[in-house]
Amino acid sequence: MSAARLYSKKARTRALADTVEPVPARADSVTRVVAQFRVIFNAVKAHLQDVERRAGIGGAQVWALSCIRDQPGLGVNDLARALKVRQPTASSLVKALVAQGFVELRRDGQDRRSVQLYVRAEGRKVLRRAPSPHNSALPQALLTLDDPLLRHLEGVLNTVISHLATSADLSVVDARKANRRKTGHAIR
Repeated sequence: MSAARLYSKKARTRALADTVEPVPARADSVTRVVAQFRVIFNAVKAHLQDVERRAGIGGAQVWALSCIRDQPGLGVNDLARALKVRQPTASSLVKALVAQGFVELRRDGQDRRSVQLYVRAEGRKVLRRAPSPHNSALPQALLTLDDPLLRHLEGVLNTVISHLATSADLSVVDARKANRRKTGHAIR
């Protein structure tokens, strides 16, 4: 076998190894990161289950109720901004809180179309039973990070989110949005 042919075979083998070896290492890293996200999701899920068990309503409703308590007279659009959700989502939360007798709607301003939200006595009782939405393990863990690390994490998560937003996997989310527009209800 000639040296040129042997060299060429070694070069090909080395090139192949360079392209193959990182794949398992990368796959292992992806698997570990996904497992880390599961730990975070499970911690958040456990907190929300604890909130629901103690308060008798879901975590999102407790968060909305606490925002309304902290800013009496808040409007639905302002609540949506505070919760970082869309206005229809905030409206659904308010509707449920009003139906349960936890929130009162008033039309106090010049514009009689807009409503102001106030927590009723029953809502205050619920909030006394519930842990604060900001006292869950995740916000507390994030508070322990120094500022540069927290900003770095924010940047990395923004990148991951932007890749999710452009991936085909979000077709399920798009289908839910389309169904909600057609029927007024999300696919479960």
